[in-house]
Amino acid sequence: MDRGHRRPVGPGCRVAAALKPASRAEGLSLPPLPSQGREQALDVLYRDEFLAVVDKPAGLMVHDSRLARGETDFAADRLREQFGKPIFLVHRLDRATSGCLLLAFDRDTASVLGKTLMSREVAKDYLAVCRGWPAETVFTVDHPLDGGPGKPVKKPALTRFARLATTELDEPSAGFPTSRYALLRARPETGRFRQIRRHLKHLSHHLIGDTSHGDGRHNRAFRMRGIHRMLLHAQSLAFAHPLDGRRIVVEAPVDAQFARALALFGAAADPQADQPAP
Repeated sequence: MDRGHRRPVGPGCRVAAALKPASRAEGLSLPPLPSQGREQALDVLYRDEFLAVVDKPAGLMVHDSRLARGETDFAADRLREQFGKPIFLVHRLDRATSGCLLLAFDRDTASVLGKTLMSREVAKDYLAVCRGWPAETVFTVDHPLDGGPGKPVKKPALTRFARLATTELDEPSAGFPTSRYALLRARPETGRFRQIRRHLKHLSHHLIGDTSHGDGRHNRAFRMRGIHRMLLHAQSLAFAHPLDGRRIVVEAPVDAQFARALALFGAAADPQADQPAP
């Protein structure tokens, strides 16, 4: 129901352990990037001679594809100019998703990181705002997904969630005087097409701002509050450095519109807080 009463978790979902935050690690000290093109430069969260993690803004496509539809501005092109050398994307983010984007500066590093990613040794934590209040504090969605347009074969897909905070807004919906929303931390264990967004739709806890898999009425309610973006943010990446095995943990701050959404949850919305016990 629109007010946020969660439908029962089906056989494809199960309760799982809480997500645990990792410790931090700092990158190597390197000279600043050249000033040329800095007006379009992406914020660098971590950088050494082998790899970097940058903060991709919402609304910027990572690379050219058949979904680009005439776009000419891509993160990959900006980054090649920004770093002044070839870059190799290790993973992707949807256009509307912001946050940590991992890249390598040579094929060998990219290959090692890619294998690490495939073996699920890279922890990717996202912040998401959804409609409704999930019943469990921590839960897992284990629901197969296809590969998107032109890729009908379904493959296993698993996402772990933790409910961080809830709020109730004076927004009438489906006969109720208010609407309920939740702030979640999501950790996808697999990398399927739009996995988090589609798993939340599977639970009827649609992601706010998602125009493809979300709920238009609730999206409009947030736009009326000045929030015009999809509320999915790749908050952190944690992985072993391919050269020496050091644990690297990088975090991306939320942008102004996402911060406005967090403010709706008040003091309870602390993405840095320890995860709840299962």
